[in-house]
Amino acid sequence: MKSDPRDGQLTTNVPSGRRFGTIGEVNVELGLNTFGDVTVDEAGAPNPAAQTIRDLLDQAVLADEVGVDFLGVGEHHRDDYAVSAPEVVLGAVAARTTRIRLGTAVTVLSSDDPIRVFERFSTLDALSSGRAEVILGRGSFTESFPLFGFDLEQYEELFSDKLDLFAHLRTGRPVTWSGTTRAPLTDQTVHPPLETPPLPTWIAVGGSPESVVRAARYGLPLMLAIIGGDPLRFAPYADLYRRALAQFDKSTDLPVGVHSPGHVADTDEQARDELWPHYRTYVARIGAERGWPAPTRIEFDRSTGPGGSLYVGSPETVAHKIAHTVRALGLDRFDLKYSHGTLPHRPMMRSVELYGTQVIPRVREILGDAVTDAQE
Repeated sequence: MKSDPRDGQLTTNVPSGRRFGTIGEVNVELGLNTFGDVTVDEAGAPNPAAQTIRDLLDQAVLADEVGVDFLGVGEHHRDDYAVSAPEVVLGAVAARTTRIRLGTAVTVLSSDDPIRVFERFSTLDALSSGRAEVILGRGSFTESFPLFGFDLEQYEELFSDKLDLFAHLRTGRPVTWSGTTRAPLTDQTVHPPLETPPLPTWIAVGGSPESVVRAARYGLPLMLAIIGGDPLRFAPYADLYRRALAQFDKSTDLPVGVHSPGHVADTDEQARDELWPHYRTYVARIGAERGWPAPTRIEFDRSTGPGGSLYVGSPETVAHKIAHTVRALGLDRFDLKYSHGTLPHRPMMRSVELYGTQVIPRVREILGDAVTDAQE
């Protein structure tokens, strides 16, 4: 995932962190994420969580078939999401796919045991023949803390301590470590071993400069979660990350990615109309918990425009918007969160299909044209 320019490849004026293939080709990776949002059926009746999980498996198989690079499955512990054990779901996906890389979006490390997380992912890596990767973060909800007996007053300490341990574990070597939130380890080997260490590990960041710098300090790739506002306002975070990598004497070619919500349909109008009622319910519920006002259709439509964080529309519209974000932030990966609230399985399957068959090749074509133009 590093960019080591080779003979015959373009190395001119582009943001650091970008990865290039042959002249005119940009090797940006394009993935999909889902939180396993509990859906409704075609008649609008709520599906059981079990059906949502089975449907998610079909969506993942389709993503593999249409050429999506990565699938991330989120972890939540509340009734509007079906997936609380993403590695189990990913294990089932691994058994039915051949090429798509598999990971989380995100693993809430603060309320988990780093050793158990590593064991689950080394097992997933074996099942998938080396396709596993983990995205670590603190999550956007806190239900897991009381559920697993953790004190929210230790919110920062838990993540910092457990991330430090996981950074040692991912190497696959015996670990000697001590911290403040658990017993120390002395020359401890964790099983099963990785066939090809280290385990690919990203740090998810929602907009904290301190978190950006921490990712750089550990020399881990950065995943920016952009779920509101103009995506370009995150450009300073990408720049900060690359400056921090240099200051910590880490490779400045480590990848930067973005996770953002979206939905693809045959036309812009269809995509907006399909998503809006489910998006409205989803955001209104979370807003009621956090003191936000309910969204309006005007706000929603504005967010699907050029300066918004919703990648919603026809394949051409979504492709141009993704390409613009990739260029502006110098990204190596873009992950589209394609599940939203109660959005049914059928339009999600169509969204996955269009993303793989039309959006991905079009994004690469647009970016490749830009590279060629820059060379000329």
